Amino acid sequence: MFVLGNFLGALAMILDWALQAYMWVLVARAVISWVSPDPYNPIVQFLVRSTEPVLRPVRRLLPLGAGIDFSPLVVIGGLFFLQLFLVRSLRDLAGTLR
Repeated sequence: MFVLGNFLGALAMILDWALQAYMWVLVARAVISWVSPDPYNPIVQFLVRSTEPVLRPVRRLLPLGAGIDFSPLVVIGGLFFLQLFLVRSLRDLAGTLR
């Protein structure tokens, strides 16, 4: 069972890194939304393409208050929840299987 424990431990670590990286992509997207970026810039295009599928459904659910978009904050909160719940659960499960 130690092999499954090691696999789940590695999966938890990779998932933790991926969630952390995506959180920083969301932060970068929020920061560039404060200025008027060049829409043809490849970095801006990457940030928009990688975050819009997640942010769009959240925007539909949230009312737009005073012109401020709170959807990145909600998604980052969801990512923190996944890190605290899912990643820790995988790590604990991996520890019990070792």
